[in-house]
Amino acid sequence: MRDLSWPLRLLLVNQLGVNLGFFMLVPYLATHLSGGLGLSAAVVGVVLGVRNLSQQGLAIVGGAAADRFGARGLIIAGCGLRSAGFGLFAVAESAPPLLAAAVLSGLAGALFTPAVRAYVAAEAADRVRAFALFTVFAQAGALAGPVLGSVLLLLDFRVVAVVAALVFAALTAAQALALPARAVTAGGGPIADRLRAGLRDRSFLAFAGAASGMYVLQSQLYLVLPMEADRQSGHPAAVAAIFLVSTVATLLLQVPLTRLFEGRGAAVPIGLAVMGLGFAPLVVTRPAEPGPAGPVAVLVATLALAAGVAIAQPFVLALIPAFAPDGLAGTYFGLFSLVSGVAAAAGNALIGWSGAAGPLVCVAVGLLCALLSTRLSTRWKGTTR
Repeated sequence: MRDLSWPLRLLLVNQLGVNLGFFMLVPYLATHLSGGLGLSAAVVGVVLGVRNLSQQGLAIVGGAAADRFGARGLIIAGCGLRSAGFGLFAVAESAPPLLAAAVLSGLAGALFTPAVRAYVAAEAADRVRAFALFTVFAQAGALAGPVLGSVLLLLDFRVVAVVAALVFAALTAAQALALPARAVTAGGGPIADRLRAGLRDRSFLAFAGAASGMYVLQSQLYLVLPMEADRQSGHPAAVAAIFLVSTVATLLLQVPLTRLFEGRGAAVPIGLAVMGLGFAPLVVTRPAEPGPAGPVAVLVATLALAAGVAIAQPFVLALIPAFAPDGLAGTYFGLFSLVSGVAAAAGNALIGWSGAAGPLVCVAVGLLCALLSTRLSTRWKGTTR
């Protein structure tokens, strides 16, 4: 890390703080809304859905704004809005203010996520290594956040929300005081023109479609794997173990796997194939009655997802600005977030509808996206630095 510039080191700390504050609150939000406030399942679903839709749907606008006005301002604004949104969750007790809190916290992510990635892509001498380190810091925050949240929850959910808001307030102040501005690259025109340029780039959309398979499969940490772990064991601790194993595996594997695959040119298709094939044991155990092989299949899939993401994700993120014309990196990061978010939602719907055949769909998604990315990869060589 010592060879990283000061802005990159600051943004690494920011990434840790973002995930610390987020995972401190969000895993316990649904329980607070339903059990603490007595809201119906439908209202809870709407609040959570609005937060996710605000972040994924508006990411392309946030990215284009980062290109137009500078990434630094969007990073600061995003952290500030997340602080306000989480603070509002501490006091809101009815649907309207809860929806406002959801919109604020989702919009915050739409602003700072593509902006941070665009800043890193412009600042880093080695994009792949930089994005690998960002994954490590993000996972560290994701590991510590729920633990801290569970401790604070012993006091009250409002304490959790206030502390999470204070984390983002501190990040806002840190970026405002210490993160230097980068010059905005001329070109691209108004935000609407930047959006149209990204949407007309067929090569990038093909890349985004192939790479989004990574997010479709990664989202099974929240769908297929918890359901199967619960079916096999009948114990809530098994579900918690999935997230613990995934996070620890990513922390241990990320840097070594990035070093192993750097310069080889096939990291993205290999990572996608590993993720897809990790579900192969579940193809056998999912339709069968619970037995000794079931937990092993869940563990294999969990480790394969962690390894596949560790292999592919830094290279995917490093490739995105290589497609972007000068001054449009943020727009392309935002567009990628939109495409991957839509793909993950559609994939979850298909996999959930498939029932016991869901793991087979996961295998197919991984292998098809790996094949597509292999066919596209001849355009990528030498573009990740």
